[in-house]
Amino acid sequence: MQYNENAKLDPSQVSGGGGGRRGTRIALGGGAGVLVVLVAVLLGVDPTLLTGGVAPSAQDATTDPYAQCTSGADISQNRDCRFVAYTNSIQAYWAKTYSGYQQTQTTIFSGQVATGCGTATAAVGPFYCPADKVVYLDDSFFDDMLTAELGAKGGDAAEAYVLAHEYGHHISDLTGTLAKAQASGNRTGPTSAQVRLELQADCYAGAWLANAAADPNSPIKQITSDDLDRAVNAALAVGDDRIQLKSTGSVSPESWTHGSAAMRKKWLAVGFNSGDPSTCNTFAAGALG
Repeated sequence: MQYNENAKLDPSQVSGGGGGRRGTRIALGGGAGVLVVLVAVLLGVDPTLLTGGVAPSAQDATTDPYAQCTSGADISQNRDCRFVAYTNSIQAYWAKTYSGYQQTQTTIFSGQVATGCGTATAAVGPFYCPADKVVYLDDSFFDDMLTAELGAKGGDAAEAYVLAHEYGHHISDLTGTLAKAQASGNRTGPTSAQVRLELQADCYAGAWLANAAADPNSPIKQITSDDLDRAVNAALAVGDDRIQLKSTGSVSPESWTHGSAAMRKKWLAVGFNSGDPSTCNTFAAGALG
């Protein structure tokens, strides 16, 4: 992913003690731990319900590594600044695209964090909490889980896709779609409301990727074919079927909460190829076949 060194960054959109894999990390094996990480990213559920309620010690948040991230040029000096670039670009896109957009924050934590949805630990991966409308991210997810455990290629574009997916949930929340999905209950399966909500977030992430470099003032200068490949690779890696095979050796579609690898790839492509979030109605009759 290429950055615009002359672009101004707004570090106020990102908060937390920073990345760099500081604080306590949870060591997860290739079994049930992998499944917990991504299944936990549901509709505002308290993640500690899935991790036994045991949280490691909180991070040392005495310094803010994002305060100095004021331009695209800062990314080469401080890699933490890339999270500011992702967040700024995603929110600028939605502010222009959706008239009812409400700016929020990305909170990056290590160890554990208190949220409007309960206390979250590093075990739950990135998630959106509708109670406080904040995107939460333990950036050790990218090294520990996305690449090491799930086998994705990784890279900045893969990280940006994951963050854009969570902001996709913010859009679904603002439009009322998330609340309707919650009201339908906790049913799982390939055509469940939970899966449709996740696929919509993938589609919204694709729409952002298609437009990320369109604004000359964007901190994202260019999305290359390799960037798109890495985003697609990440979407494939977090498919329910891929995760189930890694964790149990079998696939159980009736328990899917996020969609198969093929479904996630398809809806990311729908958003990217159209560049139009209006194509992301995964709740339409026949949308999932």
